Amino acid sequence: MSHDHASLPDDIAVALEKVAGAERLLIALDFDGTLAPLTDEPMSARALPESATAVRELAAAPDTVVAFVSGRTLADLAVIAEYEPGSPVHLAGSHGAEFRHPEGFDADAAGSQARTSARHEDSGTAEALASSENPHAGDSEALRAAAERAVEHIEGAWIEHKAFGFGLHTRLCSPTDAAAAAAAVDDIVARHAPDWRRRSGRDILEFAWRHEGKDSAVAQLREQTGATAVVFAGDDVTDEDALASLGDADLGIRVGEGETAATLRVADAKELAGVLSALARLRIAARS
Repeated sequence: MSHDHASLPDDIAVALEKVAGAERLLIALDFDGTLAPLTDEPMSARALPESATAVRELAAAPDTVVAFVSGRTLADLAVIAEYEPGSPVHLAGSHGAEFRHPEGFDADAAGSQARTSARHEDSGTAEALASSENPHAGDSEALRAAAERAVEHIEGAWIEHKAFGFGLHTRLCSPTDAAAAAAAVDDIVARHAPDWRRRSGRDILEFAWRHEGKDSAVAQLREQTGATAVVFAGDDVTDEDALASLGDADLGIRVGEGETAATLRVADAKELAGVLSALARLRIAARS
């Protein structure tokens, strides 16, 4: 897709025009599969150059806030997003259980929901979560270890330690082996932690004792930033919570295939980058 606004399909052009004039606009974006292509090595993921440029353009637009909302831990999200001190981008990791805000941003000033969640701001380091601040730390370690033992003989399957639980990766497995690994880990969690939240995504199952979702992450960011409209884009099942939560003044974009509550759909991360770049130009024009 060309980045020229005039070349956008009519439905996308109309939708962008609608949100571009919002009094205060929040652009909340999933990272993997949305800004960056999916990779076999999760920590090698990086935003496409076009995506990074579009994010910079949006972050520089008047009355506009950009946030990355990811299932990754906050620490890992900062690495793959190449997050640097002074960045204007907000980060929401672990599906909204961890936050990092730009320097000088006062999350506590935004309202009761922000104040309630402020104790979780930027608190997701391995050291903090292994301490007494995490009453589930022992259970998490035991379950992770059991899951690792259950899949260690399955080629391509591996367990990722996460801030509030763990994830089973099966991207490198055969379909049969992926199903076997999922069944084994599902059984362990069902028996020992039936109250944990289970999320399925592309070649990953995630289990967590925290129950936040990307819908709550977007709601908190909306309140904290005073946004009057939200654009959310994502590519996976876990993004549907956020997409389904959007209101009439908002815009949801699904990247790739799959059932969705989104208003619009684009083919891939590169096409989304073009849409975001067009939105940045419209936003600047509307608020200048």
